[in-house]
Amino acid sequence: ECLTDNVNRTAPEMRVAFRKGQMSAVAWDFDYVGMIEAEPAQAGADAEVAAIEAGAQDFEAGDAEGSTLFLTDPTDLDLVSKALPAQGFTVLSAKLGYKAKTPISAASLSAEQLEEVQAFLAGIDDNDDVQNMFVGLVD
Repeated sequence: ECLTDNVNRTAPEMRVAFRKGQMSAVAWDFDYVGMIEAEPAQAGADAEVAAIEAGAQDFEAGDAEGSTLFLTDPTDLDLVSKALPAQGFTVLSAKLGYKAKTPISAASLSAEQLEEVQAFLAGIDDNDDVQNMFVGLVD
């Protein structure tokens, strides 16, 4: 996702970085979802029960140790984030984003391929107009 004051500058910079393809050429491989990272406020809080009761579509381990990432329909983000505290979870962050439908394991890439991907992502991230990057590569 880019935020710019000059589309005529940012679009060509992104095209040069990708060299091939079009804008949103891989958007089909991502789902647009609400992402709520939360941690248990009390011992014994069950993430599965919390997800069901709060109305989340799914859940998985979060980025922070001991946290859970609750996935929602984008329109339910606020509703679910407000319902989680009643289920014993403290909301750390709530945002809209993209989740890969078919994530690729970094272990399946050769060292050379992984280095190339990391260099590419670093180049994109260095652009001042880039606000968020969503990648289908997992550890």
